[in-house]
Amino acid sequence: MDPVIIVGAGPVGLALSLALAAQGVPSVVLDETSGKEDPRPARTVVLRADTAGLVERLGCATVRDEGLRWVGWRGMHRRRPTRQVAFDLGLGGTEEWSEDPAAPAAPAAPLHIPQHALARGLRDAVAREPLVRLVTDSRLDAVEQDRTGVTAHTRGPEGTWWRGSHLVGCDGARSTVRKLLDVRFPGRTAVERHAVAALRTELPWPGESLLHRQPPWRGVGEEITARALPDGVWRIDWLLPPRGELVTPDALVARIRETLAGWCEGTTPPYELLDTGVHTLHHRLARRWRVDRVLLAGDAAHLLGAIGTQGLDEGLRDVDNLAWKLALTWHRAAPDTLLDSYQSERRTAIAARLRAADQALPVLRGGGGLRAYLPGVLRGHDALLTDGHLGRGPLGASPAYPHSPLAAPFGEGMIPVGTPLGAPVEDVLVTAPDDTTVRLRDRLGQARFPVLLVAPGSGVWERRHWRTAGLMPRLEEAAEALPVESEVLVTDAYPGAPAHAVLLIRPDGHLVAAFAGVRPKELLAAAEAARGNAPETTAPTDDSHGSHDSDGSDGSDAPPDGGRSAGKRRPAVVSAEVPAPAEASLGHDRTADVH
Repeated sequence: MDPVIIVGAGPVGLALSLALAAQGVPSVVLDETSGKEDPRPARTVVLRADTAGLVERLGCATVRDEGLRWVGWRGMHRRRPTRQVAFDLGLGGTEEWSEDPAAPAAPAAPLHIPQHALARGLRDAVAREPLVRLVTDSRLDAVEQDRTGVTAHTRGPEGTWWRGSHLVGCDGARSTVRKLLDVRFPGRTAVERHAVAALRTELPWPGESLLHRQPPWRGVGEEITARALPDGVWRIDWLLPPRGELVTPDALVARIRETLAGWCEGTTPPYELLDTGVHTLHHRLARRWRVDRVLLAGDAAHLLGAIGTQGLDEGLRDVDNLAWKLALTWHRAAPDTLLDSYQSERRTAIAARLRAADQALPVLRGGGGLRAYLPGVLRGHDALLTDGHLGRGPLGASPAYPHSPLAAPFGEGMIPVGTPLGAPVEDVLVTAPDDTTVRLRDRLGQARFPVLLVAPGSGVWERRHWRTAGLMPRLEEAAEALPVESEVLVTDAYPGAPAHAVLLIRPDGHLVAAFAGVRPKELLAAAEAARGNAPETTAPTDDSHGSHDSDGSDGSDAPPDGGRSAGKRRPAVVSAEVPAPAEASLGHDRTADVH
């Protein structure tokens, strides 16, 4: 069968190729650049625990070697501290956390890493993967579809036609794939602007990060964020007015000196300036994410990032959601309609995120006179910004898909647990079939559906001693009868789950259903639904969060032929077979100077 064609060799495209390879699906990654990118220390990304875990599972070593997990987060308003959060560096924390000191779980530490280091780690992993072929100097200029696959044409030293089963556009905000399909990309331009600097210095909060609102120093702006990186490097962002302010080198140096002196008791400490830039944030959402065999992911499908939300985080969640569905479809282990749930789930989640940001921005950036100085108002503003920066609440928490078309049908044996249906499961310790004890997250992403049994006390015994006892034989028999590949895991405890509860989990870690004991028929029905064979239901409408087309267009969808043909019209002449891996490279999205 033809491989999947991936257009764009940025972090999202590279991660998707690796996620597909982990599930036995070959791919060809088309990179319009030469594969070389200059390091930009000021262009960094913050990954939440779930997306950092995904990248690490895909073989990206630089998240461990060149990223920094923050030990804490601080908030300040004028001269006084407002909030302090300590993170769980053992990675046993959770995105759903409470600031109540009596609460058992601390938030999992975010990972901060230069984007060029992340991309290099992914390229190195691609170079080791025989199922991925990366082709540089290949700019897409045509896409054609038919009943059995996709044909794409690229310009380059030798213009080439490629044949694939599907094509995924991961080619950034100015996506050629999206334009060839004539899919509109409405939204808002320059929602936020930041002056950015990466510098090496000593600040009073090693390994932490800081959000300072309305600092009492002249000429530095209304909001400053300092994010720690390895080796004593910091990325500092100064919020700028949405339009009009020109950031000159002298003005930026003045901001740096004034800010450092304010944080260091009036004296500017020695510093080494490594990189500078201006980061302009846009909010946009593609009208369609799937046109037959062509799909969009990452910045090609959505742009967000205001008030601390992370666009790359969401791009990697696109990968996690799409890879297993595309793999099952490619292996013909699920109906083609399974891919429809990708748009339904992910577009709805991003639309909700954009709506939350649109509602918060006027509150946070609109002034408010005396009311802005009242303690309760300050606490509310601080909480909104903390949510965005730390990945919690409607601005940042890992998305749930409670109204997914893949939702399991209700059965009498279903029970509630601490995780709502459709939400990401907790990263508990589990015993795997090979008798190893691992984190649940480490077993995800292999196109297998974990079947988790809650068995208190099982952790003190080797699996071979209880594999043939109690519920295990019946559970393993039920798991083997499922229409999808599955894996029986066992845990001592799961939040909110009683003893002998059985949880069915999707390959991307979202809960399908939980049952009181082993219920083969209901487990089978839930698995059928999760692979796209659910009874016909009406999925929620994933509207475009009230945005308008900046170009004045009416936001209409694809052309009358459904986008099956775009650009050149020529017969395919080259098949996109995947040989041994070629040298990896990185496509660069130049929408903004710094991310």
